[in-house]
Amino acid sequence: MDVKLQQSALVEPEWLAEHLDDPGVRLIQVDWVDTKAYDQQHIPGAIGWNWKEWLWDPVTREFPSPEEFARRCMANGISNDTTVVFYGEPPQFGTYAWWVFKYMNHPDVRILNGGWKRWQAEGRPLTTARPAVKAATYEPPSTVGRHMRASREEVLASLDAFESGSESVLLDHRSPEEFRGELVNVPGMPDVGAERYGRIPGSRHLHFTDFLNPDSSFKSPDELEKLLAERGATRDKKIISYCRLSHRATLAYFVMTELLGYKMVKSYDGSWTEWGSMVGMPIER
Repeated sequence: MDVKLQQSALVEPEWLAEHLDDPGVRLIQVDWVDTKAYDQQHIPGAIGWNWKEWLWDPVTREFPSPEEFARRCMANGISNDTTVVFYGEPPQFGTYAWWVFKYMNHPDVRILNGGWKRWQAEGRPLTTARPAVKAATYEPPSTVGRHMRASREEVLASLDAFESGSESVLLDHRSPEEFRGELVNVPGMPDVGAERYGRIPGSRHLHFTDFLNPDSSFKSPDELEKLLAERGATRDKKIISYCRLSHRATLAYFVMTELLGYKMVKSYDGSWTEWGSMVGMPIER
């Protein structure tokens, strides 16, 4: 197998080092809990986001409206032609932000390969300073990428197809403990997030960390495609990814669509917090 890496959306540390002072590039660290990781140390020039504050609607379980998305971009110095580079702490929060920006049809959004962990391991500079941000203008997107997103109704209607795996594959990117129905949250965290334990029937397990090297960079294209093929997730099939809140699923989505060029991939962003709490939904354990 000789798979060519699609590199347009993947930024290497060398590239970023050369563009830290580029006014056309906005670097953003996305944190899981508040912005504590960002406050301790971050890459020079990065601004810090908490994922839920900047990527969700404040009331409904939904993404911001196009108008609200534009307001948030403007407040962070992002215009329609800004190259936005994300990295997450941990990594899946960077790909979640990337996915939301792609969903909102921002023209140029990328991921730093290896994120903060690799940057630090290579001895590159870190800081606690917050950059000055000048407000920008942003035209709200006229459409959003609904083709990227799978609904619970679509997943439910596809259960038989997932079971056979001949045309469609459902990938579960949670921890082994979550997949086996022992936990509803990641190991080591409060075990909350859904009312029931288990997995969606017919799903195949592929832990998101299997896509990554020890320094949090992505594995080679051949390794990535082999991992997917072992679960029957080949490029000729319709693939839906899920996890608990879709963060880990978006990392898989990035791998498949941006690094390997898969065309028929969706993220079920409701994921287990939705499926595991709805009345009457089929569950496998």
